[in-house]
Parts: sequence; C-alpha cells; structure tokens
Amino acid sequence: MKNSFLYKWITVLACFSLAFVVSGYSQEKTSEPKAPSKAALKKYDADKDGKLSDEEKAKGKAEAKEKSEKAKKEALAKYDANANGKLDPEEKEKMKAEQMAEKEARKAQHEARKMEKNAKHEAKEAKEAAK
Repeated sequence: MKNSFLYKWITVLACFSLAFVVSGYSQEKTSEPKAPSKAALKKYDADKDGKLSDEEKAKGKAEAKEKSEKAKKEALAKYDANANGKLDPEEKEKMKAEQMAEKEARKAQHEARKMEKNAKHEAKEAKEAAK
C-alpha cells in the first residue's frame, strides 16, 4: 500500500517536471534586439534613418557609461565618509535616505504646483460663470 502511494507521487511529480521542461523549451526565444525608444532615436540617430547603427549605439552606450561613472564619482565624493573609495552599508543607507527625501520633496513640489494650477483654473471658471 505504501509503495503504491509512493509510486503515484513519483509519477505525478515526474509528469509535472516533464510538463515544466517541455513548456520552457516550447517558448520561442527571439534573437531580435529590442527596438530603440523614440527618445533614443531622436538623440542618437544621426543619419535619421529610423534605426540605430552600430556606431550610433556605441555612442549611446559610451554616453551612458560616462553618465554612470560621473554619478558614481559624485556619490563617492558626497557619501564616502571614511574615504576608502567605496560606499559601506552605512554610507549606502545614508545615500538612499537622502535620495528618498529628495524624491519626496520633488513629489511634494509637483503636487503643490498641480494644486495651485487647479486652484487658478477653478477661480477662472468661477469668474467666467459669474459673468
């Protein structure tokens, strides 16, 4: 009786395993690269053919790498308190906390501008309705 139960379980697990493996292999994997975004085309498509050539892609990658390196240097200069050339966990936490605070401040400013714009719009509508 115990062996029968065990065999059933092994059979069920084998079927699920086989189905999992087969479903993974049945999905086609495309080797086509993703199309560049409109912003990337606008910025890097020098010949305006609607595609990024290898040279245009290389320029974009080089600029992204340069931007990343600059951000890293700025973060080290600002947050590397012990000047060891890397951010320790405490320094990373401080950086994350400040970044979150900056993000929240920007969000609050955006909301304040949005509310001010809505208030002006409502005042204008009320003025027009009073005419």
